[in-house]
Amino acid sequence: MNYFRTAILLAGLTGLFMGVGYLIGGASGATIALVVAAATNIFAYWNSDRMVLSMYGAHEADAGTAPDLHRLVSELAARASLPMPRVFVMDNPQPNAFATGRNPENAAVAVTTGLMQSLSREELAGVIAHELAHIKHHDTLLMTITATFAGAISMLAQFGMFFGGNRDNNGPGIIGSLAMMILAPLGAMLVQMAISRTREYAADEMGARICGQPMWLASALAKIDNAAHQIPNMEAERVPATAHMFIINPLSGHGMDNLFATHPSTENRIAALQKLAGQSGEGLARRAAPDSRGPWNSGPRRGPWG
Repeated sequence: MNYFRTAILLAGLTGLFMGVGYLIGGASGATIALVVAAATNIFAYWNSDRMVLSMYGAHEADAGTAPDLHRLVSELAARASLPMPRVFVMDNPQPNAFATGRNPENAAVAVTTGLMQSLSREELAGVIAHELAHIKHHDTLLMTITATFAGAISMLAQFGMFFGGNRDNNGPGIIGSLAMMILAPLGAMLVQMAISRTREYAADEMGARICGQPMWLASALAKIDNAAHQIPNMEAERVPATAHMFIINPLSGHGMDNLFATHPSTENRIAALQKLAGQSGEGLARRAAPDSRGPWNSGPRRGPWG
């Protein structure tokens, strides 16, 4: 099902890419766009995770440079029956996080310094568990490919503006070019919304089961959502096509993201986690692992969240 969903996504974004190419240059433009889309597909599959991590200036953290964070990710990955992902830290004051990678064997979890400084150890565990759930569900391939394509479609639409209004070519004209500049990125945004809104709820539930305590994640979501509206994420503002990858929308809300949010309502997500906590009670933690305390409660507490 994951492979089928990926194929449908790639087909839809490729079709949109070709449509923009056709509006710019007719049949030849569509052909060129198809070639570019094929190259983008291949590049996105193998390199989009590295590109996104580089875009946010993420640096890898190992057991020597960030022992508490690395240990927490390792123990939660074991609870989720996942290979240990690579761990990255972004020097960004806004608390947030995302996961990336084409499969669980080549996955990475990235957190901001703001997240590590503002959350408790338990809340951080909930966030990490959520990101591991995305990896377990193979959402990360969809999310990174979508980010790559959305950015490419926006650039192509803006490029078309320089040629579409030329009176001597077969382009859509100035009005058509303006419409293309708006509608093409909007179409890519709608795909992002469709993916993110459904996958976030699933990752919340799976993440709650991985860490054993739904309210840890609920508390973290409330804190991150509140901070995201007060602390700007300048990298995300420059590349809004990647916003859907984060656990909470990192954009300030001063632009198009006001009208078309890439994430479901944080209040609804918290309500779903509260419902899950009420239904499961302490039994959820007991089913998650033999030691209901959770691996993050063992040993001395060190690090900014301890």
